[in-house]
Amino acid sequence: MMPRCSISPSSDVQLFQTFNGVQQLSQTHNFKAWFLDQFGVLHDGKQPYPGAISTLEKLATIGAKMVIISNSSRRSSITIEKMKSLGFDPSLFVGAITSGELTHQHLLRRDDAWFAKLGRSCIHLTWSDRGAISLEGLGLRVVDKVEEAEFVLAHGTEALGLPSGSELPMELEDLEKILGQCAAKNIPMVVANPDFVTVEARALRVMPGTLATKYEKLGGEVKWMGKPDETMAMVGVDASDCIAVGDSLHHDIKGANAAGIRSAFITGGIHANELGLSGFGEVADSFSVQALASKYDAQPSYVLPAFSW
Repeated sequence: MMPRCSISPSSDVQLFQTFNGVQQLSQTHNFKAWFLDQFGVLHDGKQPYPGAISTLEKLATIGAKMVIISNSSRRSSITIEKMKSLGFDPSLFVGAITSGELTHQHLLRRDDAWFAKLGRSCIHLTWSDRGAISLEGLGLRVVDKVEEAEFVLAHGTEALGLPSGSELPMELEDLEKILGQCAAKNIPMVVANPDFVTVEARALRVMPGTLATKYEKLGGEVKWMGKPDETMAMVGVDASDCIAVGDSLHHDIKGANAAGIRSAFITGGIHANELGLSGFGEVADSFSVQALASKYDAQPSYVLPAFSW
C-alpha cells in the first residue's frame, strides 16, 4: 500500500488510499456491489483496457455484484450490447443503468411534473459517426426549425436530427448557434448525457454536458439527466457495502460522495492529461491528485491508476 494523502483544502483532513490494483482494493473491504463506469474505466470506446476483463472475472469469483453505471445517452440494452461487442461477458453484470435509459423512461412515462408539461416537438442534437440515437416509441416530433420546437433533446454533439429520421452532421459551433436561438425563445433542454468530455482511444471527445453548460450560460433551462440512484435497489445491498469506480471527479466521485458510498478514482481516464499521465497504468503523483480532487470538490476513498487486478 502506498502512503495516504489529503485531498481536502480545508483543515478537516479527508484521506484517500492509493493502490496499485483492484486486488488490493478488494482486500480492504468485502464490497458486495461494484458500480462501474464504462468509458475511461473498462474501455476507451474502441477496446477494453488491459486487464479489465480478467479483473471483472476475478471479482465475480469472490461474489461481487457488478453494475455498469454510465452517463451514456444510449439505452441500457445498447450499452450491454456494446460491452459484448468489445469482448466483455454480459453475464458478469447484474445490469446497466444509463442516463440515456433514464431520459427515455421519463419521456415515455411523463409521470414527473417537469416532463408532464414538456411538449412533443423537439430539436434533437444527436450523433453521426458514433451512431444516431432512435426516438422510436416516444411519440416525439423532431423538427429542424427553432420556431416549431417546444424543447431541445441533447443526446450527442455531432449532428442535428431531421424530421425524416436521418441526421445532418454539423460542427459544434453550428449546433451552438442553434442553441442560441433556442435559448432566446426560452425553450427548455433535456440533456441525456451530462458528461463534458469522454475518453475515446486516448483522445477526449466533447459530450452533451458541454453544450448544456453553455446553454445555461445563455439563460436556457436545462434538465440534467445524470447517473440515476436506483442502483443500490437493483443489487439489494446497503450503501456501506457498495463502491463506485469512475474516472470523472466531477460526475463519478462527487456522485458517490452525494450518495454516501465509497469511491475509487481511476486516474488514467479523462483526467490523465491534467495529472501529467501519458501511458496506461502510469501512477499519478499523490500531490497532483490531491490538488485536482480539491479543484473539483470531490473526495475519493481510493485512487488507482487503472481498473486492473
